[in-house]
Amino acid sequence: MTRYALRRLAIGLVQVLAVVTAVFLLVQALPGDAAVALAGDNPDPRRIEEIRSAMGLDRPALERFGAWLGGLVRGDLGVSLVSGRPVVEFLTDGLGPTLVLAVLALVLLVPLSVLLGVVAALREGGVVDRVLTTVTVGLHSIPEFALAVVLIAVFGVQLRWLPPTAVGADLLAQPQVLVLPLVVLLARPVCSVSRLVRAGMVEALASDHVRHARRLGISERRVRFAHALPNAVAPAVQQLARTTDWLLGGVIVVEAVFVIPGLGTILVDAVAGRDLPVVQGLAVVFAVTTVLVNLVADLIGFRLAPRSAVVA
Repeated sequence: MTRYALRRLAIGLVQVLAVVTAVFLLVQALPGDAAVALAGDNPDPRRIEEIRSAMGLDRPALERFGAWLGGLVRGDLGVSLVSGRPVVEFLTDGLGPTLVLAVLALVLLVPLSVLLGVVAALREGGVVDRVLTTVTVGLHSIPEFALAVVLIAVFGVQLRWLPPTAVGADLLAQPQVLVLPLVVLLARPVCSVSRLVRAGMVEALASDHVRHARRLGISERRVRFAHALPNAVAPAVQQLARTTDWLLGGVIVVEAVFVIPGLGTILVDAVAGRDLPVVQGLAVVFAVTTVLVNLVADLIGFRLAPRSAVVA
């Protein structure tokens, strides 16, 4: 376990460095000139040069990357070009709503996925299995933005059962505003993970060690949940971490559509305003979070079923 953990940690560090480098290069490759955009209409060329100098755009790219990387190591994500505030303050402002959404999504994602997957597997080929398969495949194919628009139109505008947006709402004091965003955020990950749990459960129930447990007279309930389920859940845990990409991308869409003042909304506003330090800082936070979650999931999956883990 220790050897595997060290290998995965080393790979994770390389991935983080690759992600940080990619974020810097992609942000620098954005079309247009950030200095011109910030200078406003009919800018004076001297003003543009002053902005470029303040942004460090007049320095070589390698030098700018080294300075930015050094700041990241010290926990300094830079300063907003628009407001002059440290990027860390933007993280502090938007972290609360994003954390509420992400934590609730993860708390609901695990039991929902396992429940649907196990129910479908125990009724393999039956009506329940076919219905769940059809629904999960259908929902998985719908983009988050389209699903959000449909839910707002039906439940927020036509039926008026739920608030269509979170404008001016306290997310913790008014939890009803989170219902539609969570449905949108969970739709694709639940479908993906539950189908994987179902496949793993079907395979585990037909495995030799489960048949041997039945021959020993162990109760069917214990066979299913103590012998088959751990082996079915191990690969699903790793897939669960990979859905973090969807969750993070979904958070950006959900916060923008439902007007939730979280990190996703801040990132969208920063891109629109060409506030490059804020874009870089938030993109790094999202990307590094994804890498770390996948690393933890690999370790959990190895712990649950060491034979199923592939050591890179």
